[in-house]
Order: sequence, then C-alpha cells, then structure tokens
Amino acid sequence: MYVSHETIYKSLFIQAKGVFREDLKKHLRTKRMFRHARVHRVSSRGQIADAISIRERPAEIEDRAVPGHWEGDLIIGANNSAIATVVERQSRFTVLCKVKNRKASSVVGALTDQMLRLPQHLLESLTWDRGQEMSAHKAFTIDTDMTVYFCDPSSPWQRGANENTNGLLRQYFPKGKSMGMYNQLELDEIANKLNTRPRKTLGFKTPAEVFNEVLH
Repeated sequence: MYVSHETIYKSLFIQAKGVFREDLKKHLRTKRMFRHARVHRVSSRGQIADAISIRERPAEIEDRAVPGHWEGDLIIGANNSAIATVVERQSRFTVLCKVKNRKASSVVGALTDQMLRLPQHLLESLTWDRGQEMSAHKAFTIDTDMTVYFCDPSSPWQRGANENTNGLLRQYFPKGKSMGMYNQLELDEIANKLNTRPRKTLGFKTPAEVFNEVLH
C-alpha cells in the first residue's frame, strides 16, 4: 500500500488543528505554517488573438513520447518583476529566462534568445498560460518554428510539469522578492541545480541526464 504526500499533510494538519508547530515547520521545504486550499479564480485577462487551444495539441505531446515539447509561464516577484520558466515535458529539463518586464515584447524576446541556443530538433512546441505576456506568440513561432498552444482559462494543471517546477523554484525565488535582482548567469546556475536533482518520475535520473540523451 502507498500513502500519498497529500494524505500525510492532511493528517499532520488535522492533528495540529490546521497549524503546524514550530518544530515541524522547520522540516518543510516551503516553511509554511498554514495549509492553504487552492482557489481557482476565473481569469480576467483579455483574449489572445489567434491563440491555438491546448485541445488541438497532438497526442504525441500528451503522452511525452517525443522530446522537444515545452511548457512555460512566469514567476512573478515584487515590483511587477518576473522571470520566465520553461520546462521540457519528457525530461523535465528547465530553462530560466531573465526578462526586463512583463510586456510581450520583452518576454517573447528573452524566450526566443534562450530557446535558440538549443538544437532545432528540440524546438517542437510550447504550451503557455493565458497571460498577455505571450500575446506576441506569432513572432515567437516565426523566429523559433515552435507552435504555441494555450491552456484553458484557470487550468494550471494543463501545464503540470511547469507548474510543479515553479513550485520547486520558489525555494530560490520566494514570494515578495524582486526577480529583477538576478542576472542570466545566476538564473542558469539555479536552473542547473534543479536539472541535476534526481527525480523519482524519471527513475531517479536527473533531468539533465535524460535531456542529454536526446540532445544530439
């Protein structure tokens, strides 16, 4: 029999009447004292012209059978700062991109620069949230030859690899901290820490090991 991490968390929080004791808190990666339920809000962001729905994504992307398909989003920091995070679906390999601001021209430009450092056969598609920072997706596709698919509104689980990775990255980018303080070299170093961490879902290989197998 197996017990999921969620069951363990719920058991501990019930025993503690919803609040972790200080001696238990220090063992948590997130250091949170409270267990917050996830709230799904209806997005108020505008429509993206000519967006291709995730529902049109081929089956080969869904089952992670083919490398080169990516998921991405922004991690938001203080003062409206952000970094772009991109995760390859098959290997969970992570690329971090420094962006000047959250405008589409800045985000798409930074993403394009980083993705073009990779071999063309690993630039198949990108799945993104509904954020307006990707409203210039046509320019991104022209420059990289990557099709951009957009998730349904308020559906972060549709890019689960990226969502889970962003949760891990909060170790390095805590909420309330400005993302503008990091340069690209520092972001590359943080991505490397994540990419060299063994993952159970990869048979305890690292994302870098799996990614390197299809790199050439």
